[in-house]
Amino acid sequence: MPLLNLGILAHVDAGKTSLTERLLHSVGVTDEIGSVDAGSTHTDTLALERRRGITIKAAVVSFPVDDVTVNLIDTPGHPDFIAEVERALGVLDGAVLVVSAVEGVQAQTRVLMRTLRRLRIPTLVFVNKTDRRGARHQGVLRELTGRLSVPAVPMGTVTGLGTREAAFRPAPPAPDVLADHDDDLLAAYVDGSLTPERLRAALADQTRRTLVHPVFFGSAATGAGVPELIAGIRDLLPTADGDPDGPLCGTVFKVERGPAGEKIAYARLFSGTLRTRDRVPFGGREGKVTAISVFDHGSDVRRESATAGRIARLWGLPEVRIGDSLGVPRTGPGQVFAPPTLETVVVPGPDTDRRSLHLALTRLAEQDPLIGMRHDEIRQEVSVSLYGEVQKEVVQATLADEYGLTVAFRETTPLCVERPAGTGAAAEFIKKGANPFLATVGLRVDPAPPGAGVTFALEVELGSMPYAFFKAVEDTVRETLGQGLRGWRVTDVAVTMTHGGYWPRQSHAHQGFDKSMSSTGYDFRGLTPLVLTEALRRAGTRVHEPMHRFRIEAPADTLGALLPVLAALRAVPRTTRTQGALCVLEGAVPAARVHSLEQRLPGLTRGEGELESAFDHYAPVVEGTVPERPRTDHNPLDRKEYLLNVAGRTGG
Repeated sequence: MPLLNLGILAHVDAGKTSLTERLLHSVGVTDEIGSVDAGSTHTDTLALERRRGITIKAAVVSFPVDDVTVNLIDTPGHPDFIAEVERALGVLDGAVLVVSAVEGVQAQTRVLMRTLRRLRIPTLVFVNKTDRRGARHQGVLRELTGRLSVPAVPMGTVTGLGTREAAFRPAPPAPDVLADHDDDLLAAYVDGSLTPERLRAALADQTRRTLVHPVFFGSAATGAGVPELIAGIRDLLPTADGDPDGPLCGTVFKVERGPAGEKIAYARLFSGTLRTRDRVPFGGREGKVTAISVFDHGSDVRRESATAGRIARLWGLPEVRIGDSLGVPRTGPGQVFAPPTLETVVVPGPDTDRRSLHLALTRLAEQDPLIGMRHDEIRQEVSVSLYGEVQKEVVQATLADEYGLTVAFRETTPLCVERPAGTGAAAEFIKKGANPFLATVGLRVDPAPPGAGVTFALEVELGSMPYAFFKAVEDTVRETLGQGLRGWRVTDVAVTMTHGGYWPRQSHAHQGFDKSMSSTGYDFRGLTPLVLTEALRRAGTRVHEPMHRFRIEAPADTLGALLPVLAALRAVPRTTRTQGALCVLEGAVPAARVHSLEQRLPGLTRGEGELESAFDHYAPVVEGTVPERPRTDHNPLDRKEYLLNVAGRTGG
């Protein structure tokens, strides 16, 4: 039976989960329609999701449409949980983007559609809430083609708009948009030989090639337009391909814990067949699959195997992590959305055990690696990375509900980076000066272009000492650059090894190998941080803060009130233009000020302003005190402290 892995995406509150519930009911998987308001939905299974009425974790549910099995993935709509959306995007064959007929195209709608088109994921648009007061038809179509800049193909019209009797009236797609991508279709249209079958075939072909996006109107609440959407899912979106007899290739996109604390991995299989008791390589490790379940008719069922195209739940892989490839690694698009740009310290409540808190946060980081838990042993503090304030509230509630732990948070701060200000070099040699390690290491740091990350190169011959010693230096360089001169991650830096030397295995006469007379990887791992931080000190670093690009749409007569507030928040408008009664401002704002801007915008714009923001770049900190971050390592900036903290033969 053909398989289709389908994602449902939307701006928060567009009705995405309600549409999922209606789809399940319409195809006969559920007898009753789950309600977001009543907390009875089938995909929002977490107590916190039901209480807040929002999707936090991606959920999978399966249903049949004639001869096609659809694995539907319901994703979060709030931008604070964009990492969940990103992980789902990598396993989709097609998508439905839900847009509200009342609010129309919103900030997250634009972000999602841009990403879907960039990843070339075939996408249908479902305009929901046609039964609500204020619902629009032509206005939303204009926003789809104007604000989203996509080739939209309306699949019908709406009657009774804005009432409970609102109905979708399907109609053949107009050939004009399709003809833009097909000269033969255009010729047939002009000479009058275009048949409905030819038009429908062209629509399916161009949808699957992401050249056009069919648009359906309806209501998840009343069911209007949903049968036509289901037919569109079946006829217009591509089913999964992949050879079940080929080499195993899959991707883990979700990890959760079972009732007994066991780790369960959700994986999309792109090729091959996975069976219970198979030993599977993943992420440089290997494990034995002890159980498999696949999704079928609204639930997951145990199977002895899963084949290409399937989404499977896997047991028996305790070390598996989100993003791991199963079997043959698959080339993916890389990171789609920017990583979190904010950080906060988790403060345990008076009755909260720190060890229990650390374990609970570790479990949360398994499910969302971008939480990026950071443990400061010196201050006994744990910090986590965040996309926004709502995510902070969810972490707090999850710790309370699932682990019985009470926590608070310190003020959210931006996650800065350091970049080299110039070139610096340093070296230490065996048995020279105060070097207590049996290793010679010389390093030079140079600035690299923005976005280059960290590169490592050699100016010494690779054969001049064992490869393991070079590897120890490179690995330690990358680890040490996690904390620069002011405690921030150092990026956009080129590190070159300029000197290297070691003492070979040797011993006293008639005795075996003597570690005190022979270099080991430990020596290189111990010395490299001292050399690298000295090179960084000589080069100097500058702290850069994360900047978001923003786009504000607001009534034109509110511009005078907006601009002073933007200036106070250090936001810099780069373009300002008017579109009728609206003004559109685009520019950059520090990530630390985005939340304040979100809070103040409604009051400044009579509730009519709309903000879209996303990470754009890092910029040098130019105002006030340069922020510093407490160190969590052995502090190679202080040689005496470092050597006291590093165990082994350096004690003297």
